[in-house]
Amino acid sequence: MPRRSVTIVGDEDDERWLVIDGRRWRRTDPCLPEDVVEELRSHLGRGRSGVGVAKKAGDTDAVAAARERVGLAKRGLGERGPTWWERETSERIAQAREALERLDELDRPDRP
Repeated sequence: MPRRSVTIVGDEDDERWLVIDGRRWRRTDPCLPEDVVEELRSHLGRGRSGVGVAKKAGDTDAVAAARERVGLAKRGLGERGPTWWERETSERIAQAREALERLDELDRPDRP
């Protein structure tokens, strides 16, 4: 596997952006509680894995469901959606917790 080039953007952007192989990615919101971040990252990993498995199986519905999980997790982490640094901390934490609740609902056995 080729090595990736990771660069930290300077000054106030240090907390906001990460550059990998020349592409800028939004960092996880640093104000989020670590337990919430850990759970959201777990969902993100499962979603990414699910996308790969579903693509190999040719299951477009499963790909869509896995991508939904990835999107919810990334929005919860502050990596997608409105920029976290322009919002109130309480609103950002509430968004993360709401995303986590929605993700946990996806795992309920009684879900249709």
